[in-house]
Amino acid sequence: MNLVTNNRDDGNCVEASEEKARKLYGAISRRSFLGRSLAIGAGTLSGGLLLSQRAGAFASATLTPGDAALLRFPAALEILEADFWIQYNELGGIQDGEVSGGFGIPDYTKALSVLDSDMAQYVHDNTDDEITHHQFLNAYLISKGADPANLDAFRTLMGSTATGVNTALIGKRLTNLTQLTLDTSWWTRYRDDSHNPDLDPSFVFPQAVPSLATGQHTAIPRTDADLKKKSFIQAMANTAGFHFPTIEQGGNSLYPSLAQRATNVEVLRILISIGPTEIMHFQTWSDKAGNAPPLTAVDPVTGVSVTFPDLNSPPFGGEEFQTNLIMPEPCPFLSRSLPGCSIIRPTKTDGVANGALKFLTDMGLFIGQSSAFFDYVKGLADDADAAVRGC
Repeated sequence: MNLVTNNRDDGNCVEASEEKARKLYGAISRRSFLGRSLAIGAGTLSGGLLLSQRAGAFASATLTPGDAALLRFPAALEILEADFWIQYNELGGIQDGEVSGGFGIPDYTKALSVLDSDMAQYVHDNTDDEITHHQFLNAYLISKGADPANLDAFRTLMGSTATGVNTALIGKRLTNLTQLTLDTSWWTRYRDDSHNPDLDPSFVFPQAVPSLATGQHTAIPRTDADLKKKSFIQAMANTAGFHFPTIEQGGNSLYPSLAQRATNVEVLRILISIGPTEIMHFQTWSDKAGNAPPLTAVDPVTGVSVTFPDLNSPPFGGEEFQTNLIMPEPCPFLSRSLPGCSIIRPTKTDGVANGALKFLTDMGLFIGQSSAFFDYVKGLADDADAAVRGC
């Protein structure tokens, strides 16, 4: 890993910093249609709060372009996370003063509860967490005179129209939960004590639910017609149950990977403080996914079949699939000459932002989004990946 050290007199660092600044401000100019005085949108920060934050104690300091990029990219991802968690909460969570909107679908909520009786509460709390993450990150950026992340121009996706959703948000979603292709290899990656993707980038970890990795699957009822067959309702809930940890394990890796590029100690503090909450989410959801009942169901609209196996029985089973092994198994870390260690993996920093964006895109989460959306988030990822510690 060839990161420039924290030496501001280093010629390479100065050159890298100047190039990043040109790239960052050029990207901001290209994306000026979003405006510099951005209205952060429904469910985020009000203009009054933004102004008060900007005038507050933080306003005297500024961020390097790199540090701003390291916060702006996760802010955008947290906005995206909040968008799909809000959709889940409308249909299967608790609607209250903290997370409002929608009024649930009883049959879907009941199917989620098969995975755990407290699923509605957990969905609610995860939703609330993601909302606070992007609100804080954007407020902090603005307090430093930096541009926040804003995706309001891209709230164009339909989402569910089933009875129970927030009808005011139909056609105004950022993410698509109805055409998911899920990579569930994280299940075996965290149970494998011999391989680490940082040291074994070409090793293929087995899928926990192979059929989720092919075709497109809906994790929520698209319309009321999806509620006619009990087995399909449970299949949607199971898909959601595996989507939850699939998403959150990405946050596990993203925050510590970005933190290694931070210059400002306060930026480092932010990244290593938010990151562990994603770890808490992941462990919670990985435990619940293990409770998904074995079944096979066929999507009545697309004809795509999905099979949720009994992970404790052949041809699965063994330590790589055992459902109650939710603590990360020790694995090689940094060097195989060192003892194995229980860690978050991967945490290499090179290209991590673009890697996270590709992961979400391959999942189908953005099916239906515009080319302008991809240009914008790709620009944020490029800026984050270009950040150099000490510059």
